[in-house]
Amino acid sequence: MNAVATWALLRRLYPVAAFLGGFAWDALTIGQRIRVMDFWRLGAFLLGAALLTLWLARREALGMTAPTAEKSRAGRFNAIAWQAPYLLLQFFFGGIFSALFILYFKSSGHLGTWLMAAFLGALLVGNEFAGNHYGRRFTLTWALFALNAILLFNFALPHALGSLDPLWFYASTAAGVVLTHGLRWLAPGRPGRIWPAWGLAVVLMLAFRLDMIAPVPLVKRQLAVGQDFVQEAGRYAVQVERAAWWQWWRDQASTLHVPEGGRLYGLSAVFAPLGVTAPLEHRWEVRDTDGWRLVYRRPFQTTGGRDRGFRGYSWVLNPAPGDWRFIVATQDGRTIDILRVRVERGAPRRDDLRLRDFD
Repeated sequence: MNAVATWALLRRLYPVAAFLGGFAWDALTIGQRIRVMDFWRLGAFLLGAALLTLWLARREALGMTAPTAEKSRAGRFNAIAWQAPYLLLQFFFGGIFSALFILYFKSSGHLGTWLMAAFLGALLVGNEFAGNHYGRRFTLTWALFALNAILLFNFALPHALGSLDPLWFYASTAAGVVLTHGLRWLAPGRPGRIWPAWGLAVVLMLAFRLDMIAPVPLVKRQLAVGQDFVQEAGRYAVQVERAAWWQWWRDQASTLHVPEGGRLYGLSAVFAPLGVTAPLEHRWEVRDTDGWRLVYRRPFQTTGGRDRGFRGYSWVLNPAPGDWRFIVATQDGRTIDILRVRVERGAPRRDDLRLRDFD
């Protein structure tokens, strides 16, 4: 591969490197939750992305073209300087998206939310490889900006208002795409197309309606089902059966043994930011010939701010053998997490038991 071809390849990989750089930075610094200072920092990233987008639009409107790849040091410097604003723009996008995408993924508790989180991730990374045409790339820039603004506002608005009312999701999604539309209206020459950004907002609203988007800013911490619940001096713990050695991805066995007349306990820990209260519920469902049937529902109110998450527990008495699922959700029906287990009659082996703490 000659020097010109190598340089062309490196230029194509610049946006991806910047995006992944922002992702790695927030993965190391953000942790497992969003703090108030994080919102200010991510807001600064969004402002920086807006200013850079306007600058790039102005550069295009003035008819400025990228310098040709040269072997000289000055030529390479000019090429890097031309690419630098876009590189920084992608770093801002990566910084915003990584912090929020990780939390969306952590908040995902069933197939629909996992698929939506995976779709969002694939969309952002895949856009970096979608063609070489700059005008096409500007259309993608509006879609990327809208997605980052929407994700940030989805977290920030409920956090600021201390409420998880579904209205705030729709309002924050609309605010993100309206901001993007206004930014394009201000951009010299109004390059690219804005309709993909609006289409993305519609898709997100529809996915929210279908319970395919995690109920942010709640972040799941732990979920467990077992017996012999312990609650003393602020300590919550439950005795669970160990998973088989080859099931390294499971925190507990998928099959539980419950003696006649025994209780089956479910524990959850869900993080909510300080000042945010959320009406949650535990649901116990058993599978019968007609599908999943609700056996017990226990509503409760969370209080935000506890680093390890607000803890809740419930139980069912003498569960019938068969397939069960323990669900933690908001009281308006948005699923946070689901734990499926199979109940069999009998006492568990003592060697298979361990005490799991919810600290």
